[in-house]
Amino acid sequence: MRKIIYILILSSIANAHQVGGTGFLSGFEHPVLGFDHFLAMVSVGIWSAQIGGRAIWFVPATFVTFMIVGGVLGILEIDIPLFEVGIATSVFLLGVAIATERYISVKIGLLFISFFGIFHGYAHGVEMPNILNPFLFSLGFVLSTSLIHILGVFIGIFALKSEKSRAILRYIGAGIAGIGLHIFTTFIPLILVYLKKIVVLL
Repeated sequence: MRKIIYILILSSIANAHQVGGTGFLSGFEHPVLGFDHFLAMVSVGIWSAQIGGRAIWFVPATFVTFMIVGGVLGILEIDIPLFEVGIATSVFLLGVAIATERYISVKIGLLFISFFGIFHGYAHGVEMPNILNPFLFSLGFVLSTSLIHILGVFIGIFALKSEKSRAILRYIGAGIAGIGLHIFTTFIPLILVYLKKIVVLL
């Protein structure tokens, strides 16, 4: 069973980073079919609901803004090494943020959401030079991301109605962090190869 789950996770990640198609639908499905993307974006919505107040819209809007920045970097083919590792790390940290609820500073949280939003956007952007209609593709993945954020917000708001559901949500956050850590470990060989290249250059 664990091997099956492992295969499903890796295949979904591969699907997200090898999008076919020409426009809006391809862009829309990119965050949805990518297991790592989907978890991160739902988590952003959940965490913003946990914080409450203006953060409910400000945190997701920050992520989307920097995701667009990352998308532009991808379109311009500016190299961001190990961006997949950055995405996996974002899943882990967002899971930790949910599990610890409000114990992480909002300012610190916004900093890492901004930083890792660039990695998520870059993963979308690198696909665009091969897409016939980059504008529709961009519109699709921005809309899809926003809807996933909204889904996360509703999950968070619903879960905050009772102490029991709040506790369940924190356990879910711990589970998301565990998945993020697991995805991260799959990139360790890639990280080691990159570090060896740096050592050789030095």
